[in-house]
Amino acid sequence: MNYWLMKSEPDAFSYDDLVKKGKAEWDGVRNHAAQLHMKAMRRGDLSIFYHSNIGVEAVGVMTIVEEAAPDSTDDTGKWIAVHVAPYEKLTKPVTLKAMKADSALSGMAMLRQSRLSVSPLSKAEFDHIIAMSKA
Repeated sequence: MNYWLMKSEPDAFSYDDLVKKGKAEWDGVRNHAAQLHMKAMRRGDLSIFYHSNIGVEAVGVMTIVEEAAPDSTDDTGKWIAVHVAPYEKLTKPVTLKAMKADSALSGMAMLRQSRLSVSPLSKAEFDHIIAMSKA
């Protein structure tokens, strides 16, 4: 199993929106590095759902339910998307500030490449964020 962190602006699409839909296409990703990560995703992988711009915090966990396929919002056929479903809401959000301050997360890809909307997490990083949400 692989672990990921995927960002969305909550005013465009929030974790609560995902819960209401039950399943959603993670579309609109137009960055080559992020696309490579999405191509590596497998059904059953888990991802932290991170609210960017507003809130700037990890708020939930989702699971990859369909692997990479053409992005329905892309008329060029160049980009891919995956489908995700809610897994669990975090007990309490984990802020970017808290993640940056925690030495256990110092190597986290999102903290090194903050503009990347999809990034990998190690199992230890994933588990640590979950634990932070319960502290």
